[in-house]
Amino acid sequence: MARILITGGAGFIGSNLVRLMIQSGHEVLNVDKLTYAGNLQSLVDVDSNPRYQFAQVDIADAAAIHETLTEYRPDAVMHLAAESHVDRSIDGPKEFIDTNVCGTLNILQAALSHWRSLDADLASRFRFLHVSTDEVYGSLGPEGLFTEETRYDPHSPYSASKAASDHLARAWYDTYGLPVLVTNCSNNYGPYQFPEKLVPVVILKCLRGEPIPVYGKGENIRDWLYVGDHCEALATVLQHGRPGQTYNIGGNNEQRNIDLVGTICGLMDELQPRADGSKYASQITFVADRPGHDMRYAIDASKIRRELGWEPKQDHWSGFRQTVSWYLEHRTWWEAILSGSYRLQRLGTV
Repeated sequence: MARILITGGAGFIGSNLVRLMIQSGHEVLNVDKLTYAGNLQSLVDVDSNPRYQFAQVDIADAAAIHETLTEYRPDAVMHLAAESHVDRSIDGPKEFIDTNVCGTLNILQAALSHWRSLDADLASRFRFLHVSTDEVYGSLGPEGLFTEETRYDPHSPYSASKAASDHLARAWYDTYGLPVLVTNCSNNYGPYQFPEKLVPVVILKCLRGEPIPVYGKGENIRDWLYVGDHCEALATVLQHGRPGQTYNIGGNNEQRNIDLVGTICGLMDELQPRADGSKYASQITFVADRPGHDMRYAIDASKIRRELGWEPKQDHWSGFRQTVSWYLEHRTWWEAILSGSYRLQRLGTV
């Protein structure tokens, strides 16, 4: 059992990770600012667990995050807190710099101070896991894969801010010796994802009988990673990864956006047929593309498979079926979100 501090634990990936780490026997302190995408309702099933704590702290507040680490004295930090939606970064890039860059600096500094205060045995076991995205690598052509050695080439304010935070994390390993691990993952999907991302947007647009927006011609390609698989990969890297190393995490599941939307519509036809018998795909509407929209991402996850023995469990279909079923069975969760200020409107059109 370890004491693990998880930043951004009320978010999509974070809430799934908090749940996994508690189920694995660890103590968890969830540190989250609770922005629009932070939702403690995603953790009601663990809220009363004696091994779970929550602290509402903004990582952009250097003093507050330093005090939090000093008081909790974690054995490891898993840093997920970030502004993460590309379209929102186009509309308001400053928040992404404040949180993703300055916030990462603050948590690195606080972790460094804490690590230096530990005795030799605890210090040798301490780990700082920085969780990032494949978007830092830019756009691929029709062939090829992102490896851990791929040159960074970010194209959006979001990916640029994450690239900066990755460089900071590695610099704290190289300069100060902080035992840092970095992961770069492909597009996540699954339970508790805020309904501004593609998969939940498609599901909820189907249910509401509204046009399903597909950017451009829908030919942009992404590698899709089920969030449960991702969280298991993060736990594996934390336990077995080598400090100073980067691990790419992918789902082995490349799809064009239009094909993914068709898959979701087909699952909806099966699991929640429309009353009039028509197909949900009839709601697909092509809209103007996102500015600076990268054409293709694809992850080479052979290093984490070869060195740490991890590979995704969900295949081309199974994770999406589980995800559609989850949203159909958890209406109260997403209806509470849609009753607020976010109404599935499009963002980031410049």
